[in-house]
Amino acid sequence: MTAPSAFARELGLRYPIVQGPMNGASPPALAVAVSNAGALGSCAAALFSPAVILERVQQIRAQTAAPFNINLFLLDEQHPDLAELKRAQHLLRPFREALGLSEPPLPTQFAENNRDQIAALLEAAPPVVSFTFGVLPRATVTQFKKAGSRVIGTATTVAEARAWEEAGADFVCVSGAEAGGHRPTFLGDIEQSCVGLMALLPQVAAAVKIPAIAAGGIMNGRGIAAAQLLGAQAAQLGTAFLCSPESGIAEAWRAALRNAGDDSTRLTRAFSGRPARGIVNDFMRQMRAEEAQILPYPVQNALTGDIRQAAAKAGRGEFMSLWAGQGVGLARPMPAAKLVATLAAELEAV
Repeated sequence: MTAPSAFARELGLRYPIVQGPMNGASPPALAVAVSNAGALGSCAAALFSPAVILERVQQIRAQTAAPFNINLFLLDEQHPDLAELKRAQHLLRPFREALGLSEPPLPTQFAENNRDQIAALLEAAPPVVSFTFGVLPRATVTQFKKAGSRVIGTATTVAEARAWEEAGADFVCVSGAEAGGHRPTFLGDIEQSCVGLMALLPQVAAAVKIPAIAAGGIMNGRGIAAAQLLGAQAAQLGTAFLCSPESGIAEAWRAALRNAGDDSTRLTRAFSGRPARGIVNDFMRQMRAEEAQILPYPVQNALTGDIRQAAAKAGRGEFMSLWAGQGVGLARPMPAAKLVATLAAELEAV
């Protein structure tokens, strides 16, 4: 199935395929491999300092002349009081004990300065920039365009897609509830915005004029073709690329992906404070009863950081954030370039 794609044509891509940006799982090596294979490689930069953002963009540029994408979260500042922090820290004590960790001091900074990150991204001016958890002011979108960057906004509802169109975005990534990792919702209640891609995508395509990129549960060429039939100009795949060696994820995460099936994932706030889809493990089960005391993102994310890092180092998948989408049972371990070629061949054969 060959369908004309305004997205691929505008960016000069061979294929209407985007490798999803995934914090901790989309290093420059993955973005470079995907971009050099003819799709759009992505590097998630939400956890990076401004200096590291500049460094990563330079690193990718040195290895590919093809377009690539850098993704940032758009965050509101959080100011939890000391009592809330202490309660949330106390909930994590059993996990630290299981990993032989002492209790760290309470964090005083929960995330990188978002304004400084955006300024660094403007300075770096990668070919494509994408944003999650919010919408940029129109003036900032215009700045990115003047710098030479195409802008992708992320939406989980029609209203969010319209907000990005009004802000001047070039494209909108439509994220269905099937998608792995954090829910990108920024308007209304996150729990109410868990609409599946098959229902959401055609409604967004009918509501906005900017090209839509479909995300959520897409793992093969048939999924890409289905997304195109529903109105998408391209498909974004995250979980499909997690099993690529270039993702750099811990072996315990890879093992969980290999063993996962269609019913292995669910949404949780336990790791980061924001609903995110991952493979169910002991941490998620034990924290489920404590949902009311879990602090918002990025506070909870900062509090659990030492646990997640120690668990990854020790191979303890039961305490790791094993992000994955509902299509994880179709994951195929292969190099990123081979996966791009496989997806393209499957799409052509539909």
